[in-house]
Amino acid sequence: MSGRVWPAPAKLNLFLHITGRRPDGYHELQTVFQFLTLADRLRFSLRDDGQIIRHGGLPGLQAADDLVVRAALRLQATAGVRAGAEITVEKRIPAGAGLGGGSSDAACTLLALNHLWGTGLSLDQLAALGAELGADVPVFIHGRAAWAEGIGERLTPLPELPEPWYAVVVPPCAVPTGALYQAPELTRNSPPCTITGFLTGAGENVFQPVVRARYPLVGEALDWLGRHGTARLSGTGAAVFAAFAHEQSARQALRGLPAGWQGFVARGCNQSLLHRVLEQTSQQPR
Repeated sequence: MSGRVWPAPAKLNLFLHITGRRPDGYHELQTVFQFLTLADRLRFSLRDDGQIIRHGGLPGLQAADDLVVRAALRLQATAGVRAGAEITVEKRIPAGAGLGGGSSDAACTLLALNHLWGTGLSLDQLAALGAELGADVPVFIHGRAAWAEGIGERLTPLPELPEPWYAVVVPPCAVPTGALYQAPELTRNSPPCTITGFLTGAGENVFQPVVRARYPLVGEALDWLGRHGTARLSGTGAAVFAAFAHEQSARQALRGLPAGWQGFVARGCNQSLLHRVLEQTSQQPR
């Protein structure tokens, strides 16, 4: 399977609460992750010399700082692998938008190389490695829509989530996550939500009012998309989304997208596209 395309899907946070702060400074979160059909595309070619070489990826991002390279090196060291890999990354997920592109690429690398190198690590072992790279990586490793708590590492699958069509808008605006978590106006004591409560309509993104106030372009995007449906912020990035029952309705919502804004339509998925590929390849030779 060396050289084939491995999808690294985007995600949405359907809500995001902060319920408190831990002694180590991290925030206690509650959120729901759902995957999208939009995905980065990664290709892996095996090498005999142990080198990890990356092609493509985000412009200006040095290979040593790329989560893809860091994930490959971490797996290589943990499993004692002597083989290397050449990794080509085709970015399709907008960067810095709260859609999880970097974390998904890292998870894709761990899963694909675990298969191609034949290291035999379990999903739990890979998720533990991924958690060292980023809090969102484990949900991409497990590949199921999930209720998440803690710092995002305690996952409960939610196979019953609806899988609507989403219209997603990304204005030309960089939203730094670290600054948002330090914002004094951020709500850090949301009442704990329950899965049942979320499924019946409870929950919001506590970062949305902070981002709206601090980044007017995101506020404009929320208002623009909100003409067609309930527009929400995903995670701590600049992307806003609205759900629709039909693909055509989602596409109509993006008509007349302002110049310089990005927009796309994707289906919500309770199983990651990457895990569908893994299931298809599990019976095939490496």
